Amino acid sequence: MSSTAETGEISDQLTNLAAPLSAATITVRVIKSFEYRTEKSLVLHALDLEHMTVGDLKERVRNAVKTESGWKPYRTVQLDTLKLYTKAHGAKPIENETEVSFFNRELYEAFKKDPTTKW
Repeated sequence: MSSTAETGEISDQLTNLAAPLSAATITVRVIKSFEYRTEKSLVLHALDLEHMTVGDLKERVRNAVKTESGWKPYRTVQLDTLKLYTKAHGAKPIENETEVSFFNRELYEAFKKDPTTKW
């Protein structure tokens, strides 16, 4: 059987359902500062979402920030809150191709009280 790439056809399957939950890819937006709009994305591949907990996900992101190059400015931030973005008319599970933000809740609450941005 030929693949859709070989035949030139476009698949009707949604990308969030294309990969199994045991091999998902998610994007985590690590936010350092809300007022300066400082954020960097971390793409995590081959996650087993059937067995991974929220605590496991947080720890994996924290370890990436601590150990991977390019994350030095983010190492001083206490990351403690995950935010999953809204999907209209449905549940909000973490599945393949999901985007989440990881940030400090205290900084977020302070920004909500005074939402001014600085450059």
